[in-house]
Amino acid sequence: MNIQYHPRFKDKLRKLPQHLQEKFYKQIEFLLLNIRHPSLRAKKYDELNGIWQARVNTNIRFYFKIIKNTYLLLNIKNHPK
Repeated sequence: MNIQYHPRFKDKLRKLPQHLQEKFYKQIEFLLLNIRHPSLRAKKYDELNGIWQARVNTNIRFYFKIIKNTYLLLNIKNHPK
């Protein structure tokens, strides 16, 4: 699988503190190895639009689509509680 970043995603990622950016990149490594990795807790977020959600940590989630052999990263934000 490949990773592709939406421009909005890159902007939001740059605004996160360094430790969260590092955690995100660790999670991306897990995503590339196995979408079912336990720390990701990846799940379908919006079935109609094919959007998935995965966790960076308990407070941050990232959203993506799977298009052929590519994960298109759409958004990263705080998880509403």
